[in-house]
Amino acid sequence: MNLSRAEQRTLHALAQGGRILLERDEQGRILAARCFTREGWVLDGCNLDQWRSLKRKGVIKSRNGGPYVVNREGLSRLRSRADNRTSGRSF
Repeated sequence: MNLSRAEQRTLHALAQGGRILLERDEQGRILAARCFTREGWVLDGCNLDQWRSLKRKGVIKSRNGGPYVVNREGLSRLRSRADNRTSGRSF
């Protein structure tokens, strides 16, 4: 499976400790998805369509209704980058 540049950029931010938060309306429908870096900055270019694509590809997960983070499958799909932080695993 190929990931676009924008998806790669988002996964790198998630691998370094970032998360994707969903914005919902009063009825619980999803309005927007925002990716936050570990420093709390909003990653530009991460939107609802990209979140759906990453979720469909199975590279992000959410536990107990929390924010979306990268999973093991997502970490294995990342292309290596010098500043990428992983949990001690080498790919």
